Amino acid sequence: MKTHDDLKRDLVRIYRAAIAAVDPALLTGRALEGRLPESDAVRIAMAQARRILVLAIGKASRAMAEEIRRRAGERIAEGILVVPPSSPPASPLRGFRQFAGGHPLPNQSSIEAAHAALEVAAKAGPGDLLLVALSGGASAMFAAPAGEVTLEDKIAVTSALLRSGASIRELNCVRKHLSAVKGGRLAAALGPRARLVSLIISDVPGDDIATIGSGPTAPDPTTFADAIAVLKRRRIWGRAPERVRDHLERGVAGEIPETPGGDDPSLARVCNLIVGGNRTALDAAAEEARRMNLIVERGRELTGEADQLGREFAARIAELRGSPTCLIAGGEPVVTVRGGGRGGRAQHCALSIAMEFANAAPGSSAGVLVAGTDGIDGPTDAAGAFAFADSAARMRAKGVDPETASRRNDAYNAFDAIGDLFRPGPTGTNVADLIIALSDC
Repeated sequence: MKTHDDLKRDLVRIYRAAIAAVDPALLTGRALEGRLPESDAVRIAMAQARRILVLAIGKASRAMAEEIRRRAGERIAEGILVVPPSSPPASPLRGFRQFAGGHPLPNQSSIEAAHAALEVAAKAGPGDLLLVALSGGASAMFAAPAGEVTLEDKIAVTSALLRSGASIRELNCVRKHLSAVKGGRLAAALGPRARLVSLIISDVPGDDIATIGSGPTAPDPTTFADAIAVLKRRRIWGRAPERVRDHLERGVAGEIPETPGGDDPSLARVCNLIVGGNRTALDAAAEEARRMNLIVERGRELTGEADQLGREFAARIAELRGSPTCLIAGGEPVVTVRGGGRGGRAQHCALSIAMEFANAAPGSSAGVLVAGTDGIDGPTDAAGAFAFADSAARMRAKGVDPETASRRNDAYNAFDAIGDLFRPGPTGTNVADLIIALSDC
């Protein structure tokens, strides 16, 4: 029978295989070489371009920009690099202006980056190629409040939506309609007879290009009315800043143009290509688990409240008896924040699993890792946490009541008390979250 340390080692091995498969430089290189489905258009556009302008935004932006720089070299006339504020210090990338955009909430640098990008897009001319490298986190790191809306207004609305348990689609629907750059508006700013190619690493379940990074280069199927409906459904509308309500109402009244839709002529010169995502990571995790002689099962997509997902997966793991099995799943759960504790959605989901294990009685050799692929879960230094059959009992032995911790949204301190937080550090990529479970190993 394996110890907790043995199980942790195996879980981390599978996690690292998943992360390696979504290495941003690897995915970007494959696209630029035309080695991904439908990526021949990228290779041809690069070869035909008079000048190449580059915009890299998101948690994977540095590695994506470096790979583009390595391949395009001096053909890059101008570049903008928008990195997360937590990025380790790095030497400047030649030919790129760098901004540290805020995350999960935008900051002044997010605004400066967006305005710089709009200027670059507008001055792209005939024969030019604007190459956009987009990855998770871009919605906050790249922000240009529309109309009279201020940065403080956007922060207030985003914070309220994050605490309400809103899905990423709901959150980004609102973001797009308060922005001068999201929801296809960056692409609409493209200069005449220039082309735009967007290489996208997806952190969104289903790889919806209109939602990833709030779709700055994608047609937007949502409307101002949809954004208002989200705020009302999440009980935020009445306390949203007046400028936000006024802007959205003016949009519904037709006083402000809608975000570009699928038939908008400004998007006719745009190509959006998914180069990798959560499914890429899951496939690599499954392959690694099979190398370890494990039976692999794929769970359902991680959508909905982390509490409920945790209970469902704990019950399924408890059923996996008889053969060494690895259950994997990916996606993006949500947490409705009701307490003032510390944690993130992956840690909260892991705590729900640990609590359910106390009831479902899995085998003592069961172990689970729930973690963000970016290495960061919420405003903490952990990517997630490990859950075992005895986790809840060990928490109580340390004076921590797991039920109270869950109600207070304090999963971080509960797992920290028993030494089961997972702290790999920032990975430089982002394709949402993973659950990796081992049973009878």
